Amino acid sequence: MLGFLAIANLAMATPQSVTLTYQATRNGKPFANVTETFKQTGDQYVIESVTEGVGLAALLGKRILKSEGIVIAEGLRPKRFEQHQGDNEKKAVYADFDWIANQLSMKNKGNVTTESLAIGTQDVASFPYQWMLFPPNADEGSLPITTGIKQRVYSYKVVARDVSLTLGAVQFKTLHLSSVSENGGGNEKEFWLAVDHFYLPIKIIMREGNGTIIEQTLSSMHID
Repeated sequence: MLGFLAIANLAMATPQSVTLTYQATRNGKPFANVTETFKQTGDQYVIESVTEGVGLAALLGKRILKSEGIVIAEGLRPKRFEQHQGDNEKKAVYADFDWIANQLSMKNKGNVTTESLAIGTQDVASFPYQWMLFPPNADEGSLPITTGIKQRVYSYKVVARDVSLTLGAVQFKTLHLSSVSENGGGNEKEFWLAVDHFYLPIKIIMREGNGTIIEQTLSSMHID
């Protein structure tokens, strides 16, 4: 059964605080637990995603994604993105968004690359929460996203609307999306967004280029 702690102030335009926890499987076997938090204070936001492996995967250490920025009329505008894997700084990835100069600086393995910053660019931690602010009303769309290593345009389309999805004892009305980068590369994702809960993702399936399938399923939700 899902451990929903609280869902409050649903009448507000957007929540000020969200905590989502997921159970993740890799090719059908338990792989990790994921905890994501979104917090907004004034016009500032912070998103953090922490993945803790189970079994042998725990030896890799925690995978932490963090996005910081501001909330503007067009939604989330990231200022900085970080990705860390355990205590290995060599695996750390950083991205800095200079919206005045329209430049994106990405640092990976000590190397810094700079690219033009496309309007509306999100990072891999922030983009699901952009849908929280601006639900995908059209049948298809696109979104520029940086991984901190590369910047790509991901196109998505609506697979089905008003899809009933039951998790534990809770039934959700969802919007089913599929997404793929314009360059392919096996970065295919599917999202089930909870229509009555700010279009937050309650199920995610990721298909990697090597055939691996990772599935994240919501186990608890707390919204303020």
